[in-house]
Amino acid sequence: MTALTTPTSSAATQRTIENYSQPAWRRMLFTREMAIVALLVVVCVVSMSAVKGFSQPITITYLLMDVAAVLIIALPMTLIMITGEIDLSVGSMVGLSSVTTGALYQAGVPFEIAALAALIVGVVGGAFNGFLVTKVGLPSLAVTIGTLALFRGIAVGVLGTAAVTSFPEFWTDIAKAKIVGTPIPAIMIPFLILLAIFIIVLHYTPFGRGVYAIGLSKEAAHFSGVPVGRTKFVLFVLAGGLAALAGIYFTLRYGSARGDNATGLELQVIAAVVLGGVSVFGGRGKLYGVVAAVLLIGVLASALRLANVTSDVINIITGVLLVASVVGASLLPRIRRKRPKAEKPLVGTTSGTVPKG
Repeated sequence: MTALTTPTSSAATQRTIENYSQPAWRRMLFTREMAIVALLVVVCVVSMSAVKGFSQPITITYLLMDVAAVLIIALPMTLIMITGEIDLSVGSMVGLSSVTTGALYQAGVPFEIAALAALIVGVVGGAFNGFLVTKVGLPSLAVTIGTLALFRGIAVGVLGTAAVTSFPEFWTDIAKAKIVGTPIPAIMIPFLILLAIFIIVLHYTPFGRGVYAIGLSKEAAHFSGVPVGRTKFVLFVLAGGLAALAGIYFTLRYGSARGDNATGLELQVIAAVVLGGVSVFGGRGKLYGVVAAVLLIGVLASALRLANVTSDVINIITGVLLVASVVGASLLPRIRRKRPKAEKPLVGTTSGTVPKG
Protein backbone atom coordinates (compact mmCIF):
# COMPACT_ATOMS: atom_id res chain seq x y z
CA MET A 1 0.00 0.00 0.00
CA THR A 2 1.44 3.34 -1.06
CA ALA A 3 1.99 5.82 1.77
CA LEU A 4 0.30 9.17 1.39
CA THR A 5 2.44 12.24 1.92
CA THR A 6 1.52 15.86 2.26
CA PRO A 7 2.68 17.93 -0.74
CA THR A 8 5.04 20.77 -0.07
CA SER A 9 3.27 24.12 0.13
CA SER A 10 4.19 26.83 -2.32
CA ALA A 11 5.91 29.98 -1.14
CA ALA A 12 2.71 31.95 -1.64
CA THR A 13 0.72 29.51 0.48
CA GLN A 14 3.35 29.59 3.19
CA ARG A 15 3.26 33.40 3.25
CA THR A 16 -0.52 33.32 3.52
CA ILE A 17 -0.37 30.89 6.44
CA GLU A 18 2.28 33.04 8.12
CA ASN A 19 0.18 36.18 7.66
CA TYR A 20 -2.90 34.61 9.21
CA SER A 21 -0.89 33.26 12.12
CA GLN A 22 -0.73 36.86 13.37
CA PRO A 23 -3.53 38.48 15.43
CA ALA A 24 -6.22 40.31 13.46
CA TRP A 25 -5.21 43.72 14.83
CA ARG A 26 -1.63 43.14 13.71
CA ARG A 27 -2.73 42.11 10.21
CA MET A 28 -4.82 45.29 9.96
CA LEU A 29 -2.31 47.77 11.35
CA PHE A 30 1.00 46.51 9.96
CA THR A 31 0.17 46.92 6.28
CA ARG A 32 1.41 49.11 3.48
CA GLU A 33 -1.99 50.84 3.31
CA MET A 34 -1.92 51.74 6.99
CA ALA A 35 1.62 53.05 6.57
CA ILE A 36 0.34 55.46 3.91
CA VAL A 37 -2.52 56.53 6.21
CA ALA A 38 -0.05 57.14 9.04
CA LEU A 39 2.26 59.09 6.72
CA LEU A 40 -0.72 61.19 5.58
CA VAL A 41 -1.55 62.05 9.20
CA VAL A 42 2.09 62.97 9.94
CA VAL A 43 2.38 65.17 6.84
CA CYS A 44 -0.91 66.93 7.67
CA VAL A 45 0.18 67.64 11.26
CA VAL A 46 3.62 68.90 10.18
CA SER A 47 2.12 71.05 7.41
CA MET A 48 -0.39 72.64 9.76
CA SER A 49 2.31 73.56 12.25
CA ALA A 50 5.15 74.49 9.89
CA VAL A 51 3.52 75.94 6.75
CA LYS A 52 1.85 79.30 7.08
CA GLY A 53 -1.70 79.29 5.78
CA PHE A 54 -2.03 75.53 5.36
CA SER A 55 -4.58 75.17 8.16
CA GLN A 56 -6.85 77.83 6.65
CA PRO A 57 -10.28 76.54 5.50
CA ILE A 58 -9.72 77.91 1.99
CA THR A 59 -6.61 75.71 1.67
CA ILE A 60 -8.60 72.59 2.52
CA THR A 61 -11.27 73.58 0.00
CA TYR A 62 -8.85 74.04 -2.88
CA LEU A 63 -6.83 70.97 -1.91
CA LEU A 64 -9.89 68.73 -2.16
CA MET A 65 -11.02 70.41 -5.38
CA ASP A 66 -7.59 69.81 -6.88
CA VAL A 67 -7.59 66.08 -6.10
CA ALA A 68 -11.30 65.42 -6.79
CA ALA A 69 -10.77 64.33 -10.41
CA VAL A 70 -7.89 62.05 -9.41
CA LEU A 71 -9.96 60.51 -6.60
CA ILE A 72 -12.84 59.72 -8.97
CA ILE A 73 -10.66 58.14 -11.65
CA ALA A 74 -8.56 56.23 -9.10
CA LEU A 75 -11.58 54.13 -8.10
CA PRO A 76 -11.89 52.10 -11.33
CA MET A 77 -8.14 52.32 -11.93
CA THR A 78 -7.57 50.48 -8.65
CA LEU A 79 -9.73 47.57 -9.78
CA ILE A 80 -8.12 47.52 -13.24
CA MET A 81 -4.62 47.35 -11.78
CA ILE A 82 -5.63 44.66 -9.27
CA THR A 83 -6.50 42.50 -12.29
CA GLY A 84 -2.98 43.10 -13.64
CA GLU A 85 -4.05 45.53 -16.37
CA ILE A 86 -3.64 49.31 -16.77
CA ASP A 87 -5.44 52.20 -18.48
CA LEU A 88 -3.22 55.07 -19.59
CA SER A 89 -5.96 56.78 -21.60
CA VAL A 90 -7.97 58.22 -18.68
CA GLY A 91 -6.28 61.64 -18.78
CA SER A 92 -6.97 61.99 -22.50
CA MET A 93 -10.58 60.92 -21.90
CA VAL A 94 -10.93 63.74 -19.37
CA GLY A 95 -9.80 66.14 -22.10
CA LEU A 96 -12.05 64.58 -24.73
CA SER A 97 -15.13 64.70 -22.51
CA SER A 98 -14.32 68.31 -21.64
CA VAL A 99 -14.10 69.22 -25.32
CA THR A 100 -17.30 67.28 -26.12
CA THR A 101 -19.20 69.20 -23.45
CA GLY A 102 -17.79 72.55 -24.50
CA ALA A 103 -18.18 72.07 -28.26
CA LEU A 104 -21.79 70.87 -28.04
CA TYR A 105 -22.78 73.63 -25.64
CA GLN A 106 -21.15 76.21 -27.88
CA ALA A 107 -23.17 74.78 -30.79
CA GLY A 108 -26.42 75.48 -28.94
CA VAL A 109 -27.06 72.12 -27.29
CA PRO A 110 -28.40 72.42 -23.71
CA PHE A 111 -25.65 71.86 -21.18
CA GLU A 112 -27.34 68.81 -19.64
CA ILE A 113 -27.52 67.08 -23.05
CA ALA A 114 -23.92 68.04 -23.81
CA ALA A 115 -22.77 66.55 -20.49
CA LEU A 116 -24.75 63.37 -21.15
CA ALA A 117 -23.12 63.09 -24.57
CA ALA A 118 -19.71 63.46 -22.93
CA LEU A 119 -20.52 60.60 -20.54
CA ILE A 120 -21.58 58.43 -23.49
CA VAL A 121 -18.29 59.27 -25.23
CA GLY A 122 -16.44 58.13 -22.10
CA VAL A 123 -18.36 54.85 -21.93
CA VAL A 124 -17.78 54.19 -25.64
CA GLY A 125 -14.07 54.97 -25.29
CA GLY A 126 -13.79 52.63 -22.31
CA ALA A 127 -15.67 49.91 -24.22
CA PHE A 128 -13.25 50.35 -27.13
CA ASN A 129 -10.30 49.78 -24.78
CA GLY A 130 -12.03 46.81 -23.21
CA PHE A 131 -12.85 45.26 -26.58
CA LEU A 132 -9.26 45.46 -27.79
CA VAL A 133 -7.94 44.00 -24.52
CA THR A 134 -10.50 41.24 -23.89
CA LYS A 135 -11.71 40.26 -27.37
CA VAL A 136 -8.74 41.01 -29.62
CA GLY A 137 -6.30 39.96 -26.90
CA LEU A 138 -3.95 42.94 -27.08
CA PRO A 139 -1.93 44.01 -24.01
CA SER A 140 -3.63 46.85 -22.13
CA LEU A 141 -0.41 48.86 -21.94
CA ALA A 142 -0.08 49.01 -25.73
CA VAL A 143 -3.81 49.55 -26.29
CA THR A 144 -4.17 52.44 -23.86
CA ILE A 145 -0.98 54.14 -25.01
CA GLY A 146 -2.57 54.16 -28.44
CA THR A 147 -5.94 55.43 -27.24
CA LEU A 148 -4.18 58.03 -25.09
CA ALA A 149 -2.88 59.57 -28.30
CA LEU A 150 -6.15 58.92 -30.17
CA PHE A 151 -8.45 60.56 -27.61
CA ARG A 152 -6.11 63.49 -27.13
CA GLY A 153 -5.76 63.96 -30.87
CA ILE A 154 -9.54 64.02 -31.34
CA ALA A 155 -9.92 66.51 -28.48
CA VAL A 156 -7.31 68.88 -29.89
CA GLY A 157 -8.66 68.43 -33.40
CA VAL A 158 -12.21 69.43 -32.44
CA LEU A 159 -11.35 72.79 -30.83
CA GLY A 160 -7.81 73.36 -32.03
CA THR A 161 -6.14 76.03 -29.91
CA ALA A 162 -9.48 77.63 -29.03
CA ALA A 163 -11.27 77.26 -25.71
CA VAL A 164 -14.90 77.36 -24.65
CA THR A 165 -15.14 79.47 -21.51
CA SER A 166 -18.84 80.26 -21.18
CA PHE A 167 -20.95 77.78 -19.22
CA PRO A 168 -24.21 78.04 -17.25
CA GLU A 169 -23.56 79.82 -13.97
CA PHE A 170 -25.86 77.37 -12.18
CA TRP A 171 -23.58 74.40 -12.99
CA THR A 172 -20.28 76.21 -12.43
CA ASP A 173 -21.54 77.33 -9.01
CA ILE A 174 -22.42 73.73 -8.14
CA ALA A 175 -18.95 72.55 -9.18
CA LYS A 176 -17.34 75.14 -6.90
CA ALA A 177 -19.88 74.92 -4.07
CA LYS A 178 -19.05 73.82 -0.53
CA ILE A 179 -21.06 71.72 1.88
CA VAL A 180 -22.98 74.18 4.04
CA GLY A 181 -21.04 75.17 7.14
CA THR A 182 -17.84 73.38 6.12
CA PRO A 183 -14.81 74.04 3.89
CA ILE A 184 -15.41 70.69 2.16
CA PRO A 185 -16.36 71.07 -1.54
CA ALA A 186 -19.68 69.58 -2.64
CA ILE A 187 -17.93 67.34 -5.19
CA MET A 188 -16.90 65.15 -2.23
CA ILE A 189 -20.53 63.99 -1.84
CA PRO A 190 -20.73 62.14 -5.19
CA PHE A 191 -17.18 60.89 -4.65
CA LEU A 192 -18.06 59.40 -1.25
CA ILE A 193 -21.12 57.73 -2.78
CA LEU A 194 -18.94 56.24 -5.52
CA LEU A 195 -16.33 55.19 -2.96
CA ALA A 196 -18.94 53.36 -0.89
CA ILE A 197 -20.21 51.55 -4.00
CA PHE A 198 -16.71 50.51 -5.07
CA ILE A 199 -15.79 49.33 -1.56
CA ILE A 200 -18.90 47.14 -1.41
CA VAL A 201 -18.34 45.79 -4.92
CA LEU A 202 -14.62 45.07 -4.44
CA HIS A 203 -14.63 43.66 -0.92
CA TYR A 204 -18.11 42.21 -0.40
CA THR A 205 -19.30 40.74 -3.70
CA PRO A 206 -18.36 37.78 -5.94
CA PHE A 207 -17.42 40.30 -8.64
CA GLY A 208 -14.77 41.81 -6.35
CA ARG A 209 -13.42 38.40 -5.38
CA GLY A 210 -13.17 37.65 -9.09
CA VAL A 211 -11.13 40.85 -9.59
CA TYR A 212 -8.57 39.65 -7.04
CA ALA A 213 -8.60 36.14 -8.48
CA ILE A 214 -7.84 37.44 -11.97
CA GLY A 215 -4.87 39.41 -10.65
CA LEU A 216 -3.46 36.40 -8.83
CA SER A 217 -3.89 34.01 -11.76
CA LYS A 218 -5.98 34.61 -14.85
CA GLU A 219 -5.98 30.94 -15.78
CA ALA A 220 -6.96 29.75 -12.30
CA ALA A 221 -9.72 32.37 -12.17
CA HIS A 222 -11.06 31.20 -15.52
CA PHE A 223 -11.17 27.56 -14.44
CA SER A 224 -12.83 28.63 -11.18
CA GLY A 225 -15.73 30.08 -13.14
CA VAL A 226 -14.77 33.77 -13.06
CA PRO A 227 -15.76 35.52 -16.33
CA VAL A 228 -12.32 37.02 -16.90
CA GLY A 229 -13.01 38.81 -20.17
CA ARG A 230 -16.35 40.23 -19.07
CA THR A 231 -14.94 41.45 -15.75
CA LYS A 232 -12.09 43.32 -17.43
CA PHE A 233 -14.43 44.76 -20.05
CA VAL A 234 -16.75 46.15 -17.35
CA LEU A 235 -13.79 47.73 -15.55
CA PHE A 236 -12.55 49.50 -18.68
CA VAL A 237 -16.07 50.81 -19.35
CA LEU A 238 -16.24 52.11 -15.77
CA ALA A 239 -12.85 53.77 -16.18
CA GLY A 240 -13.98 55.53 -19.34
CA GLY A 241 -17.30 56.64 -17.86
CA LEU A 242 -15.81 58.00 -14.64
CA ALA A 243 -12.99 59.71 -16.53
CA ALA A 244 -15.69 61.47 -18.55
CA LEU A 245 -17.47 62.45 -15.33
CA ALA A 246 -14.20 63.85 -14.01
CA GLY A 247 -13.81 65.73 -17.30
CA ILE A 248 -17.19 67.43 -16.87
CA TYR A 249 -16.27 68.45 -13.34
CA PHE A 250 -12.85 69.63 -14.55
CA THR A 251 -14.54 71.80 -17.18
CA LEU A 252 -16.98 73.40 -14.76
CA ARG A 253 -14.45 73.86 -11.99
CA TYR A 254 -11.98 75.75 -14.22
CA GLY A 255 -14.64 77.21 -16.52
CA SER A 256 -12.76 76.14 -19.63
CA ALA A 257 -12.99 73.37 -22.21
CA ARG A 258 -9.70 72.83 -24.04
CA GLY A 259 -8.13 69.96 -25.90
CA ASP A 260 -5.13 69.92 -23.57
CA ASN A 261 -7.14 69.79 -20.34
CA ALA A 262 -5.83 67.25 -17.79
CA THR A 263 -2.63 66.51 -19.70
CA GLY A 264 -0.58 64.10 -17.60
CA LEU A 265 -3.44 63.35 -15.21
CA GLU A 266 -3.18 59.62 -15.92
CA LEU A 267 0.33 59.60 -14.40
CA GLN A 268 -0.97 61.20 -11.20
CA VAL A 269 -3.70 58.57 -10.96
CA ILE A 270 -1.37 55.63 -11.55
CA ALA A 271 1.23 57.03 -9.13
CA ALA A 272 -1.42 57.35 -6.42
CA VAL A 273 -2.76 53.84 -7.02
CA VAL A 274 0.70 52.27 -6.81
CA LEU A 275 1.67 54.38 -3.80
CA GLY A 276 -1.59 53.32 -2.15
CA GLY A 277 -0.53 49.69 -2.04
CA VAL A 278 -1.86 48.20 -5.27
CA SER A 279 0.63 45.72 -6.68
CA VAL A 280 1.85 46.46 -10.20
CA PHE A 281 1.66 42.70 -10.79
CA GLY A 282 -1.99 42.48 -9.76
CA GLY A 283 -3.83 40.55 -7.08
CA ARG A 284 -3.32 43.00 -4.21
CA GLY A 285 -4.65 46.37 -3.09
CA LYS A 286 -7.29 48.15 -1.04
CA LEU A 287 -9.26 51.28 -1.82
CA TYR A 288 -8.61 53.07 1.46
CA GLY A 289 -4.88 52.93 0.78
CA VAL A 290 -5.39 54.48 -2.66
CA VAL A 291 -7.60 57.27 -1.27
CA ALA A 292 -4.97 57.99 1.42
CA ALA A 293 -2.25 58.09 -1.26
CA VAL A 294 -4.19 60.58 -3.41
CA LEU A 295 -4.70 62.81 -0.39
CA LEU A 296 -1.05 62.43 0.62
CA ILE A 297 0.17 63.58 -2.78
CA GLY A 298 -2.34 66.45 -2.71
CA VAL A 299 -1.34 67.56 0.79
CA LEU A 300 2.37 67.44 -0.08
CA ALA A 301 1.85 69.47 -3.25
CA SER A 302 -0.34 72.04 -1.49
CA ALA A 303 2.02 72.48 1.47
CA LEU A 304 5.09 72.76 -0.74
CA ARG A 305 3.41 75.33 -2.99
CA LEU A 306 2.53 77.42 0.06
CA ALA A 307 6.18 77.13 1.10
CA ASN A 308 7.15 78.57 -2.31
CA VAL A 309 8.66 75.33 -3.58
CA THR A 310 8.67 75.06 -7.38
CA SER A 311 6.59 72.49 -9.25
CA ASP A 312 9.75 70.70 -10.47
CA VAL A 313 10.87 70.05 -6.91
CA ILE A 314 7.35 68.89 -5.99
CA ASN A 315 7.45 66.39 -8.87
CA ILE A 316 10.86 65.13 -7.72
CA ILE A 317 9.63 64.61 -4.15
CA THR A 318 6.51 62.82 -5.36
CA GLY A 319 8.61 60.61 -7.64
CA VAL A 320 11.05 59.72 -4.86
CA LEU A 321 8.12 58.84 -2.58
CA LEU A 322 6.63 56.59 -5.25
CA VAL A 323 9.93 54.81 -6.01
CA ALA A 324 10.58 54.31 -2.29
CA SER A 325 7.11 52.84 -1.90
CA VAL A 326 7.59 50.36 -4.75
CA VAL A 327 11.09 49.37 -3.63
CA GLY A 328 9.95 48.98 -0.03
CA ALA A 329 7.03 46.79 -1.07
CA SER A 330 9.45 44.55 -2.95
CA LEU A 331 12.22 44.36 -0.33
CA LEU A 332 10.25 43.99 2.91
CA PRO A 333 8.73 40.57 2.06
CA ARG A 334 12.19 39.28 1.13
CA ILE A 335 13.66 40.51 4.40
CA ARG A 336 10.77 38.95 6.31
CA ARG A 337 11.27 35.58 4.60
CA LYS A 338 15.00 35.58 5.37
CA ARG A 339 14.54 36.09 9.10
CA PRO A 340 15.39 32.96 11.13
CA LYS A 341 12.35 31.25 12.58
CA ALA A 342 12.20 29.06 15.65
CA GLU A 343 11.11 25.55 14.77
CA LYS A 344 8.01 24.20 16.51
CA PRO A 345 7.91 20.66 17.87
CA LEU A 346 5.89 18.32 15.70
CA VAL A 347 3.43 15.68 16.80
CA GLY A 348 1.49 13.00 15.02
CA THR A 349 2.70 11.03 12.03
CA THR A 350 6.30 10.54 11.03
CA SER A 351 5.74 12.83 8.05
CA GLY A 352 5.84 15.70 10.53
CA THR A 353 3.16 17.82 8.92
CA VAL A 354 1.14 18.84 12.00
CA PRO A 355 2.72 21.56 14.16
CA LYS A 356 2.08 21.27 17.90
CA GLY A 357 -0.37 23.94 19.12
